[in-house]
Amino acid sequence: MTDNAEAGATERRTDDSVTRTLNLVGERWTMLILRQAFFGVRRYGQFAQSLGIPRPTLSNRLGKLVDGGLLTRERYAGGPIRNDYEYRLTQAGLDLFPAIMILMQWGDTYLTDGTADTERTSLTWTHEVCGSHTHPALACDQCGEPVTARNVHLGS
Repeated sequence: MTDNAEAGATERRTDDSVTRTLNLVGERWTMLILRQAFFGVRRYGQFAQSLGIPRPTLSNRLGKLVDGGLLTRERYAGGPIRNDYEYRLTQAGLDLFPAIMILMQWGDTYLTDGTADTERTSLTWTHEVCGSHTHPALACDQCGEPVTARNVHLGS
């Protein structure tokens, strides 16, 4: 492939799905906010406390996630008279769960140093349908076989 052909391929990919997704969720803290939402965190103060995130940054990221359609902002029914809101995952937000699971599994595999502290941060997932411990796996929706970087390609 020539340098010009490589440059053309790169230019064509500047607004692909990965780029658009990372524009929405690729900032520092954003995936951590989503992770906490998957763990049941819904209130602003809970996000701030569990993440140790600066409040202006949290406000900014929550606003972007709401504007991007990954979270909804709803008045908290049991809250005091002041404006109190919950942030809930939308279907688009819920559909990012496999990405969070894969990132967690990758980190557990490749970013551990073997110490007890690192091992304690690994999470175990239990599949509620069968009760078994489970690990994320990407599979072909047609045949069920595993999908890897070595057995797929772009195109028809």
